[in-house]
Amino acid sequence: MKEYIDAFLPGLIESALKEDIGDGDHSTLCCIPAGETGKAVLKIKEDGVLAGMEVAERIFRQMQTDIVFRPFKKDGEGMKNGEIAFEVEARVHTILQCERLVLNCMQRMSGIAGLTRQYTDQLKGYKTRVLDTRKTTPNFRLLEKWAVAIGGGVNHRFALYDMIMLKDNHIDYCGGITRAVEKAWDYVQHKKPGLKIEVETRSIDDVKELVAVGKGKVFRIMLDNFTPDKIVEALAIIGNDFETEASGGINLTNLVDYAKTGVDFVSVGALIHQARSVDLSLKAV
Repeated sequence: MKEYIDAFLPGLIESALKEDIGDGDHSTLCCIPAGETGKAVLKIKEDGVLAGMEVAERIFRQMQTDIVFRPFKKDGEGMKNGEIAFEVEARVHTILQCERLVLNCMQRMSGIAGLTRQYTDQLKGYKTRVLDTRKTTPNFRLLEKWAVAIGGGVNHRFALYDMIMLKDNHIDYCGGITRAVEKAWDYVQHKKPGLKIEVETRSIDDVKELVAVGKGKVFRIMLDNFTPDKIVEALAIIGNDFETEASGGINLTNLVDYAKTGVDFVSVGALIHQARSVDLSLKAV
């Protein structure tokens, strides 16, 4: 994750501030002297899991390098209504211009981290781990996946460029699993050595074909929309030659049923797209 944070976070902050400030924060410009300094605190107004502390500091610091940022809690810690997460001391212009971006990021990230923690808590005692997906908000993926990691989940591929994932449409357009795997393997050898290949299966017959053609080439088999019973049947065929991932329709009500199968991973798009932002506020002191 660190490589993505370093690569994308400064640009994300710059773009978001530009979107919000435009040709000037006229509400602040009209009534606050440019050099005036002040303090503000981040007030927690809802129980949950805190996420976005590092993001908040970097937002303020990108606007003003010499801020004083005093954290009272850490990313991933439980939070309670009434607690203070941090105090920031900076120019009032900096505080007011960064306020909404800080809140939007932390409220969203904390909601995702809290929902992810519910999944990881249910998986305690099982080998299965929960993965996120690419079902993310455009231009906000970095922070959403970061929040999943803070909540204890595992990040799947970040984007299209860091893993080959042959899904149903790739396979159908290519002409079948065997042809798709062979072409992907050849591509990796000649164009992108070391790039991992994952392949989606939709039936037990798909699993049998992939096991036959993919050994030593494919590192993970996705079992898409398989029931827990079908996953047990598929795992008996797959053995220990591949990582396994269950996907499709997995939620908090049936999560343990999938974990009991012994599958390595479950991927859950809902970690991100079903998360609810939590209530936080930034107040002058």
